[in-house]
Amino acid sequence: MKVIVRGKNKFVPSDAIKQYATEKLQKLEQYFSSRENLEANVLCKVYESYQTVEITIPTKNVLLRAEVKNQTIYGAIDLAIDKLETQIRKHKSKIYKSMKHRSGVGQFYASQSDFDVEKMKTEILSTNLVKSKQVDLQPMTPDEAILQMEMLGHDFFVFMNSETKKVSVVYLREDQNYGIIETNY
Repeated sequence: MKVIVRGKNKFVPSDAIKQYATEKLQKLEQYFSSRENLEANVLCKVYESYQTVEITIPTKNVLLRAEVKNQTIYGAIDLAIDKLETQIRKHKSKIYKSMKHRSGVGQFYASQSDFDVEKMKTEILSTNLVKSKQVDLQPMTPDEAILQMEMLGHDFFVFMNSETKKVSVVYLREDQNYGIIETNY
């Protein structure tokens, strides 16, 4: 895997940071069958109170991306690698499920002992899902939803948009502006 480590906001990554990121990303190679053209872009950003690491791995079928904030660059690299590994496992699980139902392919994957989907599903859920919550959708305007979100102290809020009659999500962007996601069903 080719690893490109760059800095932003006048930050120049040291050789130690480059080596650390490269070594950590090597453990992700095991998930890819074609490693020759595999490239990982690591972007390190340093701010006054925290550091951000953004890792992007473009592949033929999927774009893997993780962005993490932490007190140190090394900690952010570790967290970003963990996020990417979880994304890869979820993606492989989706592929496995879709291919399992195709004739002939299901028998092939059913005989592969090194790919235990149930174990992987349990591992992913136990490490990432920490809370489950149900909400009653209240009809309201996006402005009312933003007000509710701010009153709750959350960075997103799910609601029924009274103007469009669609389930929507308002969220606080990193630039401190608001965004809205509307669903189609």
